[in-house]
Amino acid sequence: MGKPGIKIEKDALILGVDTTTPSGSVALLRGPSLFAEINQDSPATFSERLLPAIRFLLESNELSIQDVEGFAVAVGPGSFTGIRIGLSTIKSFAYPSGKPIAPVSTLEALARKIQHPQNRLICPLLDAKKNEVYAALFESKAGGFQELIPQGAYSPDALFSRLPAHRIIHFIGSGAGVYRSLLFQYLKDKARFSRRTPYIAYEVGLIGYEMLRKNKGKDIHEIEPLYLRKSQAEEKH
Repeated sequence: MGKPGIKIEKDALILGVDTTTPSGSVALLRGPSLFAEINQDSPATFSERLLPAIRFLLESNELSIQDVEGFAVAVGPGSFTGIRIGLSTIKSFAYPSGKPIAPVSTLEALARKIQHPQNRLICPLLDAKKNEVYAALFESKAGGFQELIPQGAYSPDALFSRLPAHRIIHFIGSGAGVYRSLLFQYLKDKARFSRRTPYIAYEVGLIGYEMLRKNKGKDIHEIEPLYLRKSQAEEKH
């Protein structure tokens, strides 16, 4: 639950962060509108580049972290290390002020990039390695999303065999490129592939803004990663 007494105004300054994939990004939103963003696809780890990116984004706009009124962070699925870095960074910012955090699904943020007011099937796909994908199937409508296939880690064949082959489906994410040929085998000419960039900090911030406006923000003790499968260490244990 959001903390009582904390109200996010319509023009609140929101910091959105995504560290769940190699295509990391940070964004500042003024209300639902993009104010500034930094997109990075770099061999450097997020532990090296996230804080400098946030600092540059704020300072170049003559802002400080104290000016941020709410936080939104992608909690997964994706890179376990990346998820932990993003969460710990945002928690460290929110802790002193008690400002709320909106935890956002990486898959929902990807789907939001290609949302359409008319009915549309959207399948965000992330290559999860180990012959698996992180995925879901959403139906995009004017009022938002309906989840038709739940978010999870799937073998490609198990997922693709569940997709409605009679309808056009729009794919986005790293898994769409990796499994493009296999998708055509299952869906023929019904498969569509987005050319949008993989950077989702703005979408994370936008979904977070909507959550915070509805007082659905959480404090640092309530935020949990969305891994969808066990880590290598857990599997060995």
